[in-house]
Amino acid sequence: MPPESSAPAARPDAAEPAPQHELWPAPFVGPRPVVAELTVPGSKSLTNRYLLLAALADGPCRLRSPLHSRDSRLMVEALRALGARVEEVPGDGGFGPDLLVEPAPWDAAEPVTVECGLAGTVMRFVPPVAALARRPVTFDGDPGARVRPMGPVIDALRALGLRVEDDGRGRLPFTVHGTGGVRGGELEIDATGSSQFVSALLLAGARFDDGLVLRHRSADGSGRGVPSMPHVEMTVEVLRGLGVSVDDSVPDEWRVSPGPVRAFDVTIEQDLSNAGPFLAAAVVTGGRVSVPRWPDRTTQGGDHWKHILPAFGAAVELTDGTFTVTGPDAVTGVDLDLGEAGELAPTVASVCAVAGTPSRLRGIAHLRGHETDRLAALVTEINRLGGDAEETADGLLIRPAPLHGGTFHSYEDHRMATAGAVIGLVVPDVRVENIATTAKTLPEFPRLWAELTGTSRDA
Repeated sequence: MPPESSAPAARPDAAEPAPQHELWPAPFVGPRPVVAELTVPGSKSLTNRYLLLAALADGPCRLRSPLHSRDSRLMVEALRALGARVEEVPGDGGFGPDLLVEPAPWDAAEPVTVECGLAGTVMRFVPPVAALARRPVTFDGDPGARVRPMGPVIDALRALGLRVEDDGRGRLPFTVHGTGGVRGGELEIDATGSSQFVSALLLAGARFDDGLVLRHRSADGSGRGVPSMPHVEMTVEVLRGLGVSVDDSVPDEWRVSPGPVRAFDVTIEQDLSNAGPFLAAAVVTGGRVSVPRWPDRTTQGGDHWKHILPAFGAAVELTDGTFTVTGPDAVTGVDLDLGEAGELAPTVASVCAVAGTPSRLRGIAHLRGHETDRLAALVTEINRLGGDAEETADGLLIRPAPLHGGTFHSYEDHRMATAGAVIGLVVPDVRVENIATTAKTLPEFPRLWAELTGTSRDA
């Protein structure tokens, strides 16, 4: 068994943490280009949106090929706590059963607690739905969740007439005192910290008596927009597909009409963000990786891989539903604005760390409020392996430097763990601390990565 190491504090520094978690020897392929074809489990973003809406729907719903991970399990348990019935049934997906959901009755009165873990979709999406119940609902989560910003959701609920007890923290834990209904109407929030603040309110808006008119205004007057807008576009598209009227024709404004959420039977797209590390493997090794069943059109932020990876010199092709990435002979640095796809930044940064020319990543200041401070974490861990990375006001600068083996800490963050795995493909003796944290959205990662690295052009 390898030695153990702990996850550092939420704000990383260069000090080596004390032992706690198991270390995972990242597979090293050296000069061997990887060649593979694989699919990944369902989208976390879509799974948790559809689960939430199933609890609000006007009849039973079925999710086919959903994600089964810690984040989706936490959403299931949250909805069960609110009274919905969620049942696993056999399906045709390759990564687990389908889910049948009976909507919540919303008439129970006893207090309940929702465990959020580190799932932003649970801690932010569920409170506006809990406001429709007739009971106190307490939200809490992992220690790392207690430092994630929640103020815009809490303030919005209060503005809608709800009583929320948080002892002035603006963070977990807090209690929403549901009254059995929400009047709705006009509401203004500052969503510069996360697109989830917008989605959280839109998802519940159709069930408010007067619907919802939601406007984003940056509190500092800077005019900064909502980051990761594809996630808001995803929310709007999902709602419209279920018969909810949403008008987003005015920038930074959304009008949700009151009305039912139609029952549905839907197949969940695979998670294109989680496909990223496997596609990045083709780039850093000069290999070739194909992902079948890539959607022709999608609102997933992971679709940005089609534009991001060519910037490193890779060739990309989408033919007959299969997305293929062929890596370059030498990886070049990039200058990219990732404001619409911030969740991809850790994987992008891992490729930048092994590139032969400097890189600049922009538009991702909001990553400081994710599962960990991802900007500080990436700088700390890349530099710990001999790299040359620094933070900017809204991103990262990463310059070429000879990397060496060592421990790459995950900070309980699934995307940090997979970033370390990408670097470990071409840097020997990299050990990723707590690879098990990938279970947040991709429990199969270690197995799929082993299969990926066991295939090469020479095989």
